[in-house]
Amino acid sequence: MRFLHSDGTLVHAAYCTNVHQAEDLDGVLGQLGRFAEPVREALDVPVLGLGLWLSCDVAHALAGDASLTARLRAELAARGLEVVTLNAFPYRGFHDPVVKQAVYHPDWTDRRRLDYTLDAATVLAGLLPGDAVRGSVSTLPLAWRDPWDTDRARRAELLLGELAAGLGELERRTGRTVRVGLEPEPGCVVETTTDAVRHLGFLDPERVGICLDVCHLAVQFEEPAAALARLDAAGLPVVKTQASCALHVEDPGDPAAREVLAAFHEPRFLHQTRRSGTGTDDLDEALGGLDGGAPWRVHFHLPLHAEPAAPLASTRSVLGEALDVLLGGPAAQVDHVEVETYTWQVLPHPPGDDAALVAGLAAELDWTRSRLTGLGLKEIR
Repeated sequence: MRFLHSDGTLVHAAYCTNVHQAEDLDGVLGQLGRFAEPVREALDVPVLGLGLWLSCDVAHALAGDASLTARLRAELAARGLEVVTLNAFPYRGFHDPVVKQAVYHPDWTDRRRLDYTLDAATVLAGLLPGDAVRGSVSTLPLAWRDPWDTDRARRAELLLGELAAGLGELERRTGRTVRVGLEPEPGCVVETTTDAVRHLGFLDPERVGICLDVCHLAVQFEEPAAALARLDAAGLPVVKTQASCALHVEDPGDPAAREVLAAFHEPRFLHQTRRSGTGTDDLDEALGGLDGGAPWRVHFHLPLHAEPAAPLASTRSVLGEALDVLLGGPAAQVDHVEVETYTWQVLPHPPGDDAALVAGLAAELDWTRSRLTGLGLKEIR
C-alpha cells in the first residue's frame, strides 16, 4: 500500500513474508499466489507491498542471474505486488523446528553476513518500482551479546564499512539507492537505541542506519519519542520501521496471568522477557524465576489488530506512539513501514488454514492503513 505524507514523501507499507516458509525460489513464487495476492484482494488495493524475505541461497541465486530476478519481478507485477524492502535478518531456516539463537548467525563478524546482505541489496535494486525513491534492507544488530570483545567489534566495523562501499557501488552501477538498517533487539550487542548510539557511531549515515522494530523497542521499555530523538541527535537515520507489538503482562505475579502466559512459550523462536532493568533470554526462564513484582514485556510479535485476552495485553499503544513521532509530524521521518508478525503459526491459537492467515494479515494491514490515514497521510489507490 502507498500513502502520501503532507510533506510530499511517498510512504510504502508492506507485510513481511518471513511469516511464510520458503527456502527456494519456487517457494517464494508460490507464496505470492497463495497468500500475498489474496491479501491484496481482501484489502481491495491495486498494489500491495511485500517486505520480502529471501534465504541466503535464494538471494545469492537471484543476485547472480538477472533473468531470475526479472522472473520474480514479473510475477510480482502480474499479481499487483511490489517490493521496496527486504528482511535480511534470518540467514536461512527461519521456520526450522527450533530457531532460537541460530537466527543471529552468521553475524557481522562473519563475511558471509556481508555477502548475503549485498546479495539482498542487489536483488532489491532489480525489484524496485521505477518511482520508488530508494529501497531498504534490515539486518541483525551486529551479533548476539556473547561473545563480544574489541576484536569482534573491529571486525564488524570493517565489514560494515565494506557494506557501505558496496551499496555505493551498487547505486553507481544500477542508479538505484538501497540502504541497510541494523535492527536493535533484546539480547544482542545492540539491544536499545542507547546501545545503537554507543556502538554504531561509525556507520555511514548515507548508506546504513537503523531498522526500528517497535516490538523490540517496547520489550526494552523504551519511550518512542525519546528513543527517536536519541537516534536523530546521533545522526543515525531510521531506514525503515517494523510495525510490531509485544506481549505485555501487567501483573506477572498473578497465577492466572502466569498460566495464560505459559501458553506463549514454544520451541521455535526466542522470546526474550524483560521487566524494567532486568530480564531473561526466553519466556520459560522468566516463568521459572524472573521477579513478578513489576510488569513484564515479552518478545512475541502479536497481531496488530487484536488484543490478547485479559489478563494479558499488547504494546499497541507503544506502536501508536512510534507512528505518531515517525509520521505524525510536519516531516516524515521514515518512508518504509513493514508489518512483521512472523509468529502467526506459533500463537496459542494459530490460524487453521490459509484463508484464516490471509484474513489475519489483511486485518493487520487494514489496522495499519487506518492508523496512517488517521495521522493525515493520504492513501494512494
